[in-house]
Amino acid sequence: MIPALVLAAALLPGAAWAQGCARATPIQFAPGTASGGVQGGVIRGDRDCYSVSARAGQKMLVTITSVENNAVFQLYAPGWRLGRDGDGILAVAGRALRGAEEGADTMRWNGTLPADGPNLIVVGGTRGNAGYRLVVTIQ
Repeated sequence: MIPALVLAAALLPGAAWAQGCARATPIQFAPGTASGGVQGGVIRGDRDCYSVSARAGQKMLVTITSVENNAVFQLYAPGWRLGRDGDGILAVAGRALRGAEEGADTMRWNGTLPADGPNLIVVGGTRGNAGYRLVVTIQ
């Protein structure tokens, strides 16, 4: 049975599903805009992965909101790789950006990007299932 919150998020216009981190889904910005966003949901223990391309020195703001304040993210600099450990659990090889590391329970990150290329955003829940809205702004 699919939790009602996750099902409701799937039915919203513009909802995006990140394939559970089988690959990172690019976040697209409308032409002429500086921000883009996605809505989704993760079931307890799962993760969604998104990529956002930018240049070194650009400023980026990432925010995530959820009804129960239980959606969080990690942010990785370009050069990251997705994989699985021996138990099949998501493993990210790469450098997390300060303040958005694993275990930081980040809901908002604002900083200057260190390198050109795709940045990785890994979304998960702190407890239970989490429906979320993720917004990225780059200047």
